[in-house]
Order: sequence, then structure tokens, then C-alpha cells
Amino acid sequence: MRKEECFYLGKIVSKYSFKGEILVKLDTDEPEIYENMESVFVRMSADTLVPFFIRRCRLHKSNLLRIDFEEVTNEADADRIMGSELYLPLTSLPKLAGNKFYFHEVIGYTVIDSVHGDIGSIMSINDTTSQALFEIQKGEKQLLIPINDEIISKVDRDHRTIYVTSPDGLVDLYLG
Repeated sequence: MRKEECFYLGKIVSKYSFKGEILVKLDTDEPEIYENMESVFVRMSADTLVPFFIRRCRLHKSNLLRIDFEEVTNEADADRIMGSELYLPLTSLPKLAGNKFYFHEVIGYTVIDSVHGDIGSIMSINDTTSQALFEIQKGEKQLLIPINDEIISKVDRDHRTIYVTSPDGLVDLYLG
């Protein structure tokens, strides 16, 4: 499985028991949907995803998942995968409707502002800040538009377009 065919699920953050159980910090708003997984891909190197089969997994506190892998039976095994990222195939993502979307899904979408019209294409999503941002390219200029329900008025998957009403003056700041 190639990384491009997968989505990031979370990262192994600590060992849980001497039997090799680990805790994964999930990158999701709905951790409960991942409680009954049968397998995941563990990133072992820059471009290598290895399937690991799950004996048992369950939520542990808010967004931590406690996993007992079939292949990890002691602390030394757990140490070898500590800090590794976990991935699942894109095909296992639940379909979203309406104005909800996955960040990877909208890359390349055109953004139409209610005042300025076409303000460019989404090149990436910056989610390293407290407020996730669309990184939009319009010619030589880059615009950063916050991602939130007040700004996004419609997601049109058929036409790969997102309609927004950006805060007053924001688009002018970049294009003006």
C-alpha cells in the first residue's frame, strides 16, 4: 500500500503494558469509529507502510486508542514502533456530505468568494496553527483563508468548488 492511497490516523505515543500494548493519539474528531479495527498500516520508514493486525483495540481516555497488535508481544517490540505513524486506506473513510469534507479531498478545488469571485485553487491545508487555513494560489499570489462554518457557504463536489464569504478586507489584503 502506498502512502498516497492512505490517510493519517494517528501516532504511537507510548507503551501501555509490558505485554506490548501501545497508545495511539488519534487525529480525528470521532475516535469511537476506530474502536473495532482489524488492521492498520504502520509507517516504518519514509516510504514503507507495513500492515499490522490488531488483536484488540479500544478507546483509552478522550482521543487515545489502546491497541494490542498480534505482532507486538513485549516491550522491546513496542519500542521498535514507538513514535510511528498509523495509516488506513482512503477507501475506509466514511463518506461526508454537505459542507463537511476531509482536508485531502479539497486539494485542487476552486474557491469562489461571495464578493471577489474566483480567488484561486486550494494548494494545501495548513492545520499546524490554532485555526486551519486554506492555502490558495491565485496567479503568483498565495491567500490564506480560515476554514470554519461561518466562512464556508457551500461545498460543491460535482464541480470541485468551495463557496466562501471571507471576512471583510481579507481577500483585498492579498490581492489588492
